[in-house]
Amino acid sequence: MKQHAPATQRNREPILAVLQRVLPLSGLVLEVASGSGEHVVYFASKLPQLVWQPTDINASGIASIDAWVTDSGLANVKAALMLDAESTSWPVERADAVLCSNMIHIAPFSACVGLMRGAGAVLAPGAPLVTYGPYKIDGQHIAPSNEEFDASLRARNPEWGVRDVTEVAAAAAEHGLMLVERVPMPANNFILVLRKS
Repeated sequence: MKQHAPATQRNREPILAVLQRVLPLSGLVLEVASGSGEHVVYFASKLPQLVWQPTDINASGIASIDAWVTDSGLANVKAALMLDAESTSWPVERADAVLCSNMIHIAPFSACVGLMRGAGAVLAPGAPLVTYGPYKIDGQHIAPSNEEFDASLRARNPEWGVRDVTEVAAAAAEHGLMLVERVPMPANNFILVLRKS
């Protein structure tokens, strides 16, 4: 039931360092596309003043998240909810922050647009949307490995692929979210910090 994402062990500490700086001091963090659930359990253990709401689009993901949360014994993580980023109706009406790791490139671009629309709807002015993953800068991959990864994604599904920061920021702006920070991360990834205007 519990799934494992090997990259989680490698990237969770650098992501946490950014989250500690940009997330609010209290409130609800909505995680979109929580995947295995390993990230949310780690972040919740390190940021206990926040309440965490994990979500996923797949029933198998929901089961894995809930298994990780149960085993962790953490009281500040809610039961996982089903959420399709593209849906116009999200199961959470308000959040103090939204976090989305490793979804935008492994989904059609319409999922990115849906993420921006949904985050724009649930966040109050000034509240952050934090995304993590590989991105192109000004139309260029930042490393050969990212270019190879992009090609492999598009071979699996032509609608997938590494997105350009500019196109992500443009989609965000249409829903009242402004890109305020681009943070270089290990393994040729970035965190994008967007805030509701």
